Amino acid sequence: MNSEQKELREYLDFATRVAYEAGRLTLGYFQRSIGTTWKADDSPVTIADREAEASIREQIATHFPDHAIVGEEFGSSGAEDATHRWFIDPIDGTKSFICGVPLYSVLLGLEINGRVEVGVANFPALNEMVAAASGAGCWWNGRPARVSKQTDLARSFVAHIDTASFERVSVAKGLAWSRLQQASYYNAGWCDAYGYLLVATGRVDVMLDPIMNVHDCAPFPVILREAGGFFGDWQGNETIHAGEALATNVQLLPEVVEILSGRK
Repeated sequence: MNSEQKELREYLDFATRVAYEAGRLTLGYFQRSIGTTWKADDSPVTIADREAEASIREQIATHFPDHAIVGEEFGSSGAEDATHRWFIDPIDGTKSFICGVPLYSVLLGLEINGRVEVGVANFPALNEMVAAASGAGCWWNGRPARVSKQTDLARSFVAHIDTASFERVSVAKGLAWSRLQQASYYNAGWCDAYGYLLVATGRVDVMLDPIMNVHDCAPFPVILREAGGFFGDWQGNETIHAGEALATNVQLLPEVVEILSGRK
């Protein structure tokens, strides 16, 4: 193991521990009557979101004071030109969380020189965690995670977020979603980050989001990459900065991209 690999492993161990601890914190509020407030974009936020992010930020600042931080609840801190940037979503799926549905997660991703190299997605109410670092593999509750081997889109399982959100973004995205529904075998919703976990662990074949913020998806490029799959935009480019998201295995990727673009 060279020095770079050793450093990434240390970041991964740190991120795994911190995401686990934050997840335990959120469980203390889960399925309890806690207050919910609404942000300017009409998304909900709770004391659990804020306390979990504060805990993660404090530990990053203590262990890696030169690293920048981007969090959903408390914004950005650190140098704009920092080579290392942590992205935090303390509760991805707050709507699920406030409804008592266990499909929420704690997301933590580390971007180094513009590329996501470490990622952890912890689903505390389900006792599931998927974690990866470049060159170190993708791990699901301690065992290797791999995407599906499905090659036939007509037999594929597709996960997605709120169906109305596709048309709310644009007519084109609504039509793209309609084409993919017709081309696939089965479509299941209410997923948020859980859909990307399902792709990374081979339980569904495609996950699609018409709207995506960086903190909602930061762990997934490296998680999917190390699991043998793809995470990125609808054109097939690996990125967390496109404002949209797609995850699938590499066999289905070209056909899915063609369908979304309208070329097929």
